[in-house]
Amino acid sequence: MRSIGEMAQDSGLSVSALRFYDRAGVLVPAWVDPVSGYRWYDPGQLDEARLLARLRRAAMPLADIRLVLAGWSGADTDLVRQLLQAHLRRLEGGLSDARSEFSTLRAHLDHRENPMTSLRTATARLSVSAPGLAAALDAVRFAASADPELPMLGGVLFDIEGEALRVVATDRYRMAVAHAGTTGHGGPRVQVIVPAPLVDAMRALLTAEESVQLTVDGDRVTLLAGDRQAGGQCLDHEFPDYRRLMQVPAGRRVLVDVPDFRAAVRTGPVRTSDARKQDGMSCELSVLGVTADGTVTVREDGDDDPHLVAVNRAFLLDALTAGARDKLLLELGAPTSPIAIRRPDDEATCSILMPVRLDG
Repeated sequence: MRSIGEMAQDSGLSVSALRFYDRAGVLVPAWVDPVSGYRWYDPGQLDEARLLARLRRAAMPLADIRLVLAGWSGADTDLVRQLLQAHLRRLEGGLSDARSEFSTLRAHLDHRENPMTSLRTATARLSVSAPGLAAALDAVRFAASADPELPMLGGVLFDIEGEALRVVATDRYRMAVAHAGTTGHGGPRVQVIVPAPLVDAMRALLTAEESVQLTVDGDRVTLLAGDRQAGGQCLDHEFPDYRRLMQVPAGRRVLVDVPDFRAAVRTGPVRTSDARKQDGMSCELSVLGVTADGTVTVREDGDDDPHLVAVNRAFLLDALTAGARDKLLLELGAPTSPIAIRRPDDEATCSILMPVRLDG
């Protein structure tokens, strides 16, 4: 007999997916320990599990998967072929519809007046606290994207409005926002996307000066620190509306001791998921839950609590480090709601992490 862990490793299905398909009656284990509830599979079920994994990756509906598996085990090849062909036609039809809708959307974008254009062609000259800007960049830099397919996310947004400078970075799976106080800017709102290498060059200058000068002139941005400067051209793209992205559903707020919680995440159990890949590799997930006394814990793989929230472990560790506090607020909502990590003394500086579904 194969344990559920062995079955997951050999089939390409996660443990949580195997549990899901057991509850759905699609792939039922050969034996379940009546005391521990642990699932065991017959060796002959491995082929069905591998077939199920392929159908799952092809986004076949659960009802059709059930019929394919029934036809497969009964050697009804005609039924299986018909189901596969019907699903392929649906996928092709859906792709055709998506192309048509995207073509329409692109046409709307081409003809739409873009109010952000003025934000990216304005000028601004302001003084910024060097320690404040350094702390702000440290709080967001980890979330900048390295995906060449999304060049508009390959830097940090500098959003200048009134006496505030907000810096924002996102790679779709996570977003970080921080701010620094400024003086000297009395003009309209200005936004520029500073490329990641230039952000790093600016950060390197923020070591000794109390105040630095930030200048935006159209598509160029320059940071002057004493007799040193870093400057270059901004990215010619539009950044997503981060204010809208920050509107996450309210969840349960828990104050965590960062050193202890970081150690628990680093040494705690993980799940491996293909649901979300970074740099072409599957990510390790930390599964978080809140106990009755308000403690955030990293749960074991066998926990079937429906309120658990899974998150990319590396992203969570990065966000805890970027929080730069011994105490941070974790806001956990539904399993499908983003996780917010905030500073208790400065909630405007926060990280938002997208969860990963565990239900297969």
